[in-house]
This record gives sequence, C-alpha cells and structure tokens, in this order.
Amino acid sequence: MKHGVAIIGGGVSGLTCGVLLAERGYRTAIFAKETGQETTSAVAAAVWYPYDAEPAGNVIAWALDTYKSLVDLSGEPRTGVSMIELRQFSRAGEVQIPHWAHSLGAQRLSIIPSGLEGSCEFQDGFSITVPLMDTTIYLDYLASRFLAADGSITANVFFEKLEDVDDEFVLVINCAGMGARELVHDLDLEPHRGQVAIVPKIDLGCAIVCDEPPLMYAIPRTNDCVFGGTNELSDDRDIDPAVTSRIVAECSRVLKISNPQILAERVGLRPFRKSGVRLERDRLRDGRTVIHNYGHGGAGFTLSWGCAREVVNLGHYDLRQRDGLE
Repeated sequence: MKHGVAIIGGGVSGLTCGVLLAERGYRTAIFAKETGQETTSAVAAAVWYPYDAEPAGNVIAWALDTYKSLVDLSGEPRTGVSMIELRQFSRAGEVQIPHWAHSLGAQRLSIIPSGLEGSCEFQDGFSITVPLMDTTIYLDYLASRFLAADGSITANVFFEKLEDVDDEFVLVINCAGMGARELVHDLDLEPHRGQVAIVPKIDLGCAIVCDEPPLMYAIPRTNDCVFGGTNELSDDRDIDPAVTSRIVAECSRVLKISNPQILAERVGLRPFRKSGVRLERDRLRDGRTVIHNYGHGGAGFTLSWGCAREVVNLGHYDLRQRDGLE
C-alpha cells in the first residue's frame, strides 16, 4: 500500500486541503468525528469576509488568495458559490472601510437604502461584492470533488492524539478546528459560540451585516435565508430558544418584515485562537510530519483556499521523499 496523507477534520478546511492534495495525485484520507451538514462549517453563513481571526497580515493574504479561487468557482452553479453585494453597516457612526477592501471595489453607502431606513438606526455603511458559499451545496461539492479524485472520508472517528493515526500515513494534516484544543492540548483555542436561525427564502438582493451590538446579519441563500447571530465565549452547543427569538425579531425589525417561520436553529463554535491561526509544520513524537491548520475563528471559508495552498507547500518536501506520492 502506498504511503499517504491523513487529514483530521471534515469541515471546510479539511475538505479544501483534501481536494488540493488528492487532485495532485496524493493518496489522501479524511478522518472526522463529524462530516457534511453535522460540522461547524455547515452552521456558518459563509459569506466571504475576514472575521474574528488573527493575525491581520496573514489573514488578509490568505483571504485574498481564497477570494480569487471562489470567484472562479462562482461561475459554476453546482458549486453553490455565487457573488453577492455585502452591505456592512454601523449603528454608532462612521464605518472605516478596510484598506484591503478598496482593491475589491468597496464603496461607502452615501444614502442608507430606503428599505432599511428609520427603525434600524444605521448611521453609516459600505458595500462590497464578495463570494457567498451556500453551505447546503458547497460542502457537498467539495466532498464530491475530493471523492472523485480518489480521496476517502471516514466519519465518526475520534483520535485522542495525532500519533493514533495509522502509520501508513506519512503526513498528517490537523484541521480539527475546536477539536484541536484537546487533540494537541492547545489552550489558546477558545470557542466563539454562534447561533443562527434558518428562515424561508427572502429576496433581499444583498447580504446585510452589522457587527455592533446587537450583532445581526441576514444572508440570502439558494433556498432559504440565514438570520444571525451571536458571538460569545461559550462551548454550549445547545439551542437557546430565547436567543433565536431575539435574532429573528432583530433581523425582522431591520428588514421591516413580519417575523418569518423558523425552519431550523443551529449552533456552531467558531475556533478562535488568541495567538492567531496556527498554520505551521511540526513533528509528531513518532517522527512523522504534521501540518497544523486550525484556529480560523469566523473566517474558515474566507481563508480556506489560501491556507490549503500553504499546507500543500509546507508538506511538499515530505511528500517528495516518499516513493509513489509524486
């Protein structure tokens, strides 16, 4: 049997790394406790925007790299990626347009759109066209693309330590998200709890976000709309009905609509790392190479392709040393 690559984690980071490695001809296997719509990635609104991740310099570089890949994918309906106008608002005063956003065509909203005037109390905002990944489609697209390249996915797998990965795999990629807190004893990881409500499709024409308290966003998708949200330090994954009611009421107030039917409620834990995204090469106690790729906070989708390309570059040396991998 040829030596291969094991990826720990079945969310967007693990799948994207898997696609790049498998399509380069490496025998690649994903092992995950949760896969598909059970992952934290499936809970994300998944609109492209660098959010809740550090350090800024690396994050922006990975994000812009990912932006280009997602723009290319947006031309294929089967991917679930589309381009959408994102309107970022402020209740408190003038919004500072990020320096990187100007190159992507960001423009200040000189007049708050009439549909959002009055009751929502927004004082300023800017718009930018960005990729939107419908997680109900995009995660399946990545998994199908990975499997088509002869990758394999094994669900319901829990490793106590990385050395537990079978030694037939000469390279281990750690995309465990919050799971890395126990897997590699990384106490820098903290769970930023996000709760959302899924409501029937609303023809908004844009995605609407306000990061100031109360945090709110309304993200229209192919068949529904994501209302959010929360960002609090907590590892509680239980649905809080009172929070759902608050989210739906605030989004409905801003959009000037009656409270819609709630189709689903979801909670995910954003894997925020206080010392910044961990993307580096390391050694396991048994001598094998591991590449860590976790701690993306609320920007897992936004950083996915840029980080995956760096993972491949970091692992290239080890892969070249093994017969049958190139």
